[in-house]
Amino acid sequence: MIFAMFLGLAVGIGLGFVFNFSYPTEYAFYITMALLAALDSLLGAARSHLEGRYSNLVFISGFVINAVLAAALTYLGDLLGVPLYYAAILVFGGRLFNNLASVRHLIIDKYVAKKGRDEKDR
Repeated sequence: MIFAMFLGLAVGIGLGFVFNFSYPTEYAFYITMALLAALDSLLGAARSHLEGRYSNLVFISGFVINAVLAAALTYLGDLLGVPLYYAAILVFGGRLFNNLASVRHLIIDKYVAKKGRDEKDR
């Protein structure tokens, strides 16, 4: 499942480079915040998969809701003249690094456990 997620991400990035798609610069903050939230969801899904508790429903709903929430905070902040997108950066950025650290630890733990089993079999 993780392979499919990263394959989809790679295909999306590749299509973005192939097609000459542009958007107005006014949308830059919205897109950036939505991407940050989407990356947080992607790493959360990778973490859940490694922990053995991954669910498609949780991933898809989290992916969409987080992206919409981040864009909505940015839009509301623009309307009020307050940089509310800082809240999205703080929350999703912090979770992104926490999820990345957890994924790294889970991979290392699985590697060490496998290496220990291989040495025991010799």
